[in-house]
Amino acid sequence: MNGLELAGLLAHPDWAAVLPLAGGAPGAARIESVVTTADVHGDPAAAGGALLAVVVSAPRDDWHLDVLLRRAVAAGVAAVLLAGAEPLQPATRLLAERIGLPVFGADDALAAALAAARLLHESDRVIAALVTRTAAACATASGGVDALVAELARTWRHPVWLLDPAGSVVAGTGEPPEEPALLEVPLGPEPPGGRLAAAVPVGVPAETAAVRAALGVAAGTVRQRMAEQRLTVERDARLRTALLSEILQAGDPVPAALRRRALDAGWSLDGWHIGIRMDVPPSVDAVAARERVLRAMESARLRAVVVELGSGWSAWTTFAHEPGATELQQHATAARRAQWLLRTSLPTSTGVGRVHRDAAGLARSLGEAGDAARLAAERSASGRFVHVDRLGLGALLLAWTRTDTFLPAARSMLEPLQGRPGDLIRTLTTFLDAESSLTETAAVLGVHRNTVATRVDRIRDLLGIDLGDPDERLAVHLACRSVSFHS
Repeated sequence: MNGLELAGLLAHPDWAAVLPLAGGAPGAARIESVVTTADVHGDPAAAGGALLAVVVSAPRDDWHLDVLLRRAVAAGVAAVLLAGAEPLQPATRLLAERIGLPVFGADDALAAALAAARLLHESDRVIAALVTRTAAACATASGGVDALVAELARTWRHPVWLLDPAGSVVAGTGEPPEEPALLEVPLGPEPPGGRLAAAVPVGVPAETAAVRAALGVAAGTVRQRMAEQRLTVERDARLRTALLSEILQAGDPVPAALRRRALDAGWSLDGWHIGIRMDVPPSVDAVAARERVLRAMESARLRAVVVELGSGWSAWTTFAHEPGATELQQHATAARRAQWLLRTSLPTSTGVGRVHRDAAGLARSLGEAGDAARLAAERSASGRFVHVDRLGLGALLLAWTRTDTFLPAARSMLEPLQGRPGDLIRTLTTFLDAESSLTETAAVLGVHRNTVATRVDRIRDLLGIDLGDPDERLAVHLACRSVSFHS
């Protein structure tokens, strides 16, 4: 490892307190050795290609300083390091600029000179010291992967990142630089994969070798922490999913024990709820991607509970009061913005339900949001985003009857009418369209009113339904519409 680039040395943590005083940017200038002298009366004749460090006294108003700079450039000195961080006299600074000699200052010039010498001549010691500190940090650092990455950054005194297989930052702050300033080590081909990376100053071979060795030491611990964190995340996801499923199936009222579990999870079942559904392709790991969804919602200022459910997430926002039109509009806008923030890394089909009250209302709003999300998947013109209030509930229900998930259920419901004399499915559809008017139904079908009455009685018996019940009537009407649309 021969030589150090001045630019890289200036970027090294050991030189953080060293200030450029004159001579312009170091560019590609290199130093091959370090030579020290006590004061400005030293002789730089043997310092060709070296960093000449004046480590004890370098008064800025001493004319010997100008002489030293002239003699240094004549001897081929690469750069001069002066004791003290105070600026040069204008004449001295102009001299250094004219002769093209980089001049630096540091309160502790001796420590800076020794650091440069160590990086030049004791690379094995530099590597061993960093590897030892890394092993200690990995053994003692508490917390998860983020805490470990932060501890490595403190230990190495360089930015550190955990990157996913696509190169996106998972842990660490800021954006990684391009090579060769970025060193990486893979975390293995098996899931979760990814890379551990660190930024290093270019042109300091000992530091590059030390960080590369430290990355190799830390990779195993990071991989272990990731596996442990993944197990925790999956356990928490199962608990959230199971809790939400129980709440949605519990009906009204929700049992006290279930309410307590919801409270422990930080969920409020009282108040007014607006459901959100985000669907993604089955290839997306909803458990692993939940953090991205949470970050997008936080950036969009959307406060919502997010639960992994099926191929995506069910989420909801709870209001202590019934939200007005403005709040509803703001909520829908925030949901759309969250989806927009995810557009490049996590394309979704998103639906937003209407506002409903209490636990039963939560189930109802999430159901509407799910239907809207399925409809949104076919609406690229709307950005695959559907808000039930904007769409209109009637249009949503009509669209729902045309989906592949509803049609088999509709056909199963009406199967007892198939093959019966009197075209019973058409009779039922016409009767419901006519708002149960026997006369109007008879006119549309071209039969006698008594014939229609007889057929409707047979339909009631075959299906075992009460057409006077609004819920049963709506369900049968939607089933008739769906089967008629696909016949």
